[in-house]
Amino acid sequence: MKASNKLNLKTLGITVFVLIVLNVLGSLFFHRFDLTKDKRYTLSETSLQIVKQVKNPLSIKIYMQGDLPADFRRLQQETRQLLEEFQAYNSNIVFEFVNPMENEDESMEIVKSLYQKGLTPINITVDDRGKQSQAMVFPWAIAVYDNKEVNIPLLKNIMGTSTTQKVIGSIQHLEYSIADAINKITKAKQKKVAIIKGNGELHEVHIAKMLKQIKESYYIGPFTLDSVAKDPNGTLDALKKYDLAIISKPTEAFSDEEKQVLDQFIMNGGKTIWLIDQVAADMDSLYNQAGATLAYPRDLNLNDMFFKYGFRINPDLVKDEYGSPIKLATGEQGSATQYQEFKWKYAPIVKPESQHPIVKNLGQIKFDFASPIDTLKNGIKKTVLLQSSQYSKKIGTPAEINLNIVTEQTTPQEYLNKGNLNLSVLLEGSFHSAFENRVLPFKESSFQSKGKPTKMIVIADGDLARNQLDKNMMPVELGYDQRTGNLYDNKDFMMNCINYLLDDTGLINIRSKDVELPMLDRNKVSDNYTMTQFITIGLPILILLIFGLVFTFLRKRKYSK
Repeated sequence: MKASNKLNLKTLGITVFVLIVLNVLGSLFFHRFDLTKDKRYTLSETSLQIVKQVKNPLSIKIYMQGDLPADFRRLQQETRQLLEEFQAYNSNIVFEFVNPMENEDESMEIVKSLYQKGLTPINITVDDRGKQSQAMVFPWAIAVYDNKEVNIPLLKNIMGTSTTQKVIGSIQHLEYSIADAINKITKAKQKKVAIIKGNGELHEVHIAKMLKQIKESYYIGPFTLDSVAKDPNGTLDALKKYDLAIISKPTEAFSDEEKQVLDQFIMNGGKTIWLIDQVAADMDSLYNQAGATLAYPRDLNLNDMFFKYGFRINPDLVKDEYGSPIKLATGEQGSATQYQEFKWKYAPIVKPESQHPIVKNLGQIKFDFASPIDTLKNGIKKTVLLQSSQYSKKIGTPAEINLNIVTEQTTPQEYLNKGNLNLSVLLEGSFHSAFENRVLPFKESSFQSKGKPTKMIVIADGDLARNQLDKNMMPVELGYDQRTGNLYDNKDFMMNCINYLLDDTGLINIRSKDVELPMLDRNKVSDNYTMTQFITIGLPILILLIFGLVFTFLRKRKYSK
């Protein structure tokens, strides 16, 4: 046998041996390589832990298939690739893409059923080189596991942004949205949330949308403080069984006994969300013949508690040039009333600037008659979550609030060094009791003057978690303003607050993941459309043609001799 043949056989044998070894090692060790700069397809440790919870088949149906606009094809592609990552780590996860509009005969029934499940489509305008058309897209998915079902929103609504920017923001949230849905549907509920009642808090119908969202992940129940008068220790013991207490817009003063119950709940490690209106004022009271109302301080008997914990809600109102739109009647034309849109400066629109996971990548959040929060030095870690704009200031109360404010003229000098007022603050640490070194309102054998490490969030607007009611007195989506048709991110903010306070898996930290998405400049593409077509399609064909002609010429020249 020739030496060259022996060398070829030896090379072949080594190659086969290496391939066998690589296959054996590949079956023993599992690893996926993410070559993207921002590691967008590398699942976080939290997501991997959630994936391990899936013990039975989990089906995900994504309603984004068919002839989609370019931006949504990108969202579809990113969703597919991320789901492939989830599936690679757990084969129990299966998914499929469905086009709800594929069959014309059945499409209306499918759309109707999706509506009933809360999966609302969006109508977008597709601009194809100047030709505009309308398209309906369902940016939703449904996950099913052990006869349980949960909706997965794939498109994040960001007010005042283009479809492209919405898609970019949505891709930032994809891993969180999918991991959160899988966690909800596979993990047994453990944490308990108490909705505090008894001091004129919001009725359930006004926080129905928030309650519905909470129920998907946690046990929830109303907890009245009325029993404190008869059995304060029993009430405290019952409250200690909860992990989080939400106090939503109380309007009646708390007794010292009720304050001690809440205080000792916090000292024992209980988490709290305070949604407080320090000033009595609301929009409904403005719609009268005078178009005015009196805003006055509200005494809830909580100031000493808040001061001890390290913050103070001032009895002032925040007036902000970045107010929400309001439509007011400006006259009549024939028999029709004419309306005009103005800025209502007592309803600040806040775009979060903080990089904290609770608010990072959130859209605009709407406040209504908010008050400024001061933080005090007491050793507690404080993180400002939301602030008014630089063009805002305090308005002392009592004060008359008049609709005529929408026509006033202002200058930037009026707000010089007065803006950026705190509207929501996160406090973390071991709090000192508000009743430390004081006579206790009721005897308590287990009283603690310094508490266990815990967290609380203060929001200086009791209506931030309030959903509006439609004409049939049914709750509409939290954050949706029926007067203007705008949808704000109030619901996501509230749920992020709750998840952060109760989260023991670190799920909320996935929100901090940054994804860099290079997008095409549509204007440049349109301006250079013909050249781009030639470079991407015509030039490769031309190169192949020239290569073929040259190759044929050289071949004929060589063998014609």
